[in-house]
Amino acid sequence: MNKTLFQATEFNLIKEQIIQRCISDYAKELLAGKEPATNYQTVQKRLTETNEAMLILASGQHVPFMGLSQIKHLTTKIEKGAILEASELTEYGDFLRSFRLIARFFEKNQYQTPLLRSYTKDLTDFHHIIDAIYEAIAGNRVKSEASRELKKIRGKIMKLENELEKKCDKILKHALTNGWLQDRLVVKKEDRYTLPIKTTFQSKIAGEIIERSNRGTTVFIEPESLRKLNDQLIFAKSEETAIVYQVLASLTGMLAEEADVISYCMDIIVELDSIFAKAKYSQSIGGKRVTINEEETLHFDGVKHPLLTNPVPLSLEIGTMRGLIITGPNAGGKTVVLKTIALVCLLTYFGVCVNHNGSSSIGLFKKIFIDIGDQQSLENSLSTFSGHMKNISEILRHTSRQTLILLDEIGSGTEPNEGAALAIAAMESMYQQGGTIVATTHYGEIKDFALQHEDFQTAAMAFDSETLTPQYRLLLNQVGESNAFWIAQKMAIDSKVLTQAKKYLHNKDYATKKIVYQRKATETSSTQIEFHKGDRVWSNEHEQYGLFYEYQDEYSAKILIEKQLISVSLKRLKLAVPASELYPQGYDLEQLFVEYHERKFNRDIDRGSKKAQKQLRRQAEQRQKH
Repeated sequence: MNKTLFQATEFNLIKEQIIQRCISDYAKELLAGKEPATNYQTVQKRLTETNEAMLILASGQHVPFMGLSQIKHLTTKIEKGAILEASELTEYGDFLRSFRLIARFFEKNQYQTPLLRSYTKDLTDFHHIIDAIYEAIAGNRVKSEASRELKKIRGKIMKLENELEKKCDKILKHALTNGWLQDRLVVKKEDRYTLPIKTTFQSKIAGEIIERSNRGTTVFIEPESLRKLNDQLIFAKSEETAIVYQVLASLTGMLAEEADVISYCMDIIVELDSIFAKAKYSQSIGGKRVTINEEETLHFDGVKHPLLTNPVPLSLEIGTMRGLIITGPNAGGKTVVLKTIALVCLLTYFGVCVNHNGSSSIGLFKKIFIDIGDQQSLENSLSTFSGHMKNISEILRHTSRQTLILLDEIGSGTEPNEGAALAIAAMESMYQQGGTIVATTHYGEIKDFALQHEDFQTAAMAFDSETLTPQYRLLLNQVGESNAFWIAQKMAIDSKVLTQAKKYLHNKDYATKKIVYQRKATETSSTQIEFHKGDRVWSNEHEQYGLFYEYQDEYSAKILIEKQLISVSLKRLKLAVPASELYPQGYDLEQLFVEYHERKFNRDIDRGSKKAQKQLRRQAEQRQKH
């Protein structure tokens, strides 16, 4: 089996849908690494596993999987020498407890699931670790009863906290009476009990400022009378943390010591998780178990493609004859037949129960090859025909007994006579090497070859000649037509063309006379719109409106867009509103384009202003310097 086959049949897409039904990451990795099997016993075992799991699902029962979702992460932490938190130990304890529950579950259902029951018989009962975890931990907290030291230190912590609260209440009431407090509460800052005092009264409380508010209106003061108790409480809590760590380390160590046995049991649980993922998918597509045979035969009894919406069931028989040539229209579903054959084989070998009427039988093929679709490759300089020939060359080199070969439109993409001859010769060679062949074609020569060959049969895609519509059903021992005229009609080809084509089908009286066309005299008229200063114009180049300023030459002009004069092609301008309709008579259009201070400066120059002339000289001097 190869990646090209998986991609062409979309097997990987279905495999991913199965993987997503796993609970644990371990099971997802396990399925991701598995491929369709080619061993008879392996395939039978896989189908039995899936079928037994489907019986459990159909009965409405649920396997007591617990703690599976995070088990890979937790196990990795233990392997790296990390200490599990209390909540993580609880989850691991649930996972270990599930071993006993799962073993009992399959023992109860052993008549329905004898194979799965045989797997779970080896699950170990880790009651000593489970009991230790549940006795020491409640939820996400280590119990005080986990050790004498922990119980003692927590009692001390509670006593110190009570003393602190009493003293705090006393100081709080005094500060509240005097109006020193920002809030009527005790606040813990850096694990110390503090009072939120207004900044203006901070000198009223003897103690250390632990923190200030962002606005500076409040200071959090640890009163001097609380410091000693705070120090004692912080030290006691650090002792508590150390004891809790010892408890967690001890429990994690128990898991590490049993790592090998737990790993063996985990493999069983993960395998069950992956089996039930396949069963869930099989159930979702209405799957039933198929029969496996070693006779290189395929018997499809109303098999449905799992990825198609409302697929037409496929029934066919391959094996009594080792070659099948399928004919019919392009839009009739021939390619879907090839994909369905390959995909159903792959899913069966993977352990999936496919949708069928109940009496399907799938032969075990060690190798499956498919040549389908457009094989053109610009990267490798291959035409469609070259690509197909490259694939067929590879297939010919590896064909032997127990090889299933699926060829779409064999021989197409080149001159029909040569293509048909090559196709027939290639199929003959594959047949002689022991291969089982299913091919689709339009070529009459290939149809004739199949009809004459003692070990080949033909099939056609059903086509309603009255309504001119395909029915997507495979009819064995029939020869179909390509229905090119129906497809052309569906694609709205002119009826005159279709009529003429049908005539040419029966006689070759082609219209070959040369038609001479006389050139028409072309009139060129260039009516250029005349623009005036201030006209509102549309610039196709900038896709926005502007104001016309002046012509630059006979081809271009300047327009004002967003206070900037821009040069544009006259051909890209359209008149929107003329200036005569936009402004009153006598309006100074120049002010639309020049700023006020610039217009004033120009007027001053015109009337001989000495100040303006002096400014003009200064500008000239600055330009010379630069």
